[in-house]
Amino acid sequence: MTSSTDAGPGGPARTVERMPPHLYFVVSAVFHYLGPALAVLLFARIEVLGVAWLRIATAAVLFAAWRRPWRVWQRLDRPTRRLLLGWGAVLAVMNSVFYLAIDRLPLGTVAAIEFLPVIVLAAVAARTRRNIAALIAAVGGVYLLTDVRLVAEPLGMAFAVANAVLFALYIVLGHRVARSRHVSGIDGLAMSMLIAVVIALPIGIRQAVPAFLDPVTLAAAAGVGICSSVIPYVTDQLAMARLPRATYALMVSLLPATATVIGILVLTQLPTVVEAFGVALVVAGVALHQQRPAASEQPKPTSSRHGP
Repeated sequence: MTSSTDAGPGGPARTVERMPPHLYFVVSAVFHYLGPALAVLLFARIEVLGVAWLRIATAAVLFAAWRRPWRVWQRLDRPTRRLLLGWGAVLAVMNSVFYLAIDRLPLGTVAAIEFLPVIVLAAVAARTRRNIAALIAAVGGVYLLTDVRLVAEPLGMAFAVANAVLFALYIVLGHRVARSRHVSGIDGLAMSMLIAVVIALPIGIRQAVPAFLDPVTLAAAAGVGICSSVIPYVTDQLAMARLPRATYALMVSLLPATATVIGILVLTQLPTVVEAFGVALVVAGVALHQQRPAASEQPKPTSSRHGP
């Protein structure tokens, strides 16, 4: 990614290399949930699925202009094309149900539920005492969150659980793309974004149409897409390229807490004591869990989190 921008000793690539990788992660973590928080504010002007489609469309346009993934598509074999088609479909549906969930539930609650399948996958792949303890902590935290919200917002909980399942599937497909010999992670992501915007077209285009008649609203929706899907994806790649896997995994544990803080600051979604404790348990579970090591696997951002 940086090689194409290297324009000499003082070029952008050298500047990128001098920046601490932890700073890139902080930027990614903030924008990963700042974008959805801004989207919630936009729901008053555009319906939920319309905002979700505009987010996907913005990311698709920008990634397409940057990577021109259709040139790679022509060289791909049939299994890799099917993999990217599946990944694009997951992206389209996952982003849609994620927005439907945060329209009904606090951002921190949805983010915490999102990480439960990740810990379950890790516990299944590597049945260690540490992963079992992580699973118990995360399940306990999610139980506290769902026990608080299930009666008041059953539909919101259904969307949050669907988003969490799709997020786990997204990670599985992302690992396969990251290990593919036929396409790079970013090119695969760019192609999958184009596929996602087409698949999501019948889901969200009708609700997105009013934005095209209001330049200010359209610009705001594009800003949501940049904050949600472009800035965090790029900075996540820069962080993952230089942070050890264990360090990165530990920092990821802060994401549910980050979502809660952004929910408080941007949306004034103040958690109860029980909800705050539930989020803390999920954070502990994500921090504690360990992925099964793979000798040949080099982590890439597409194999970690780009979901919502």
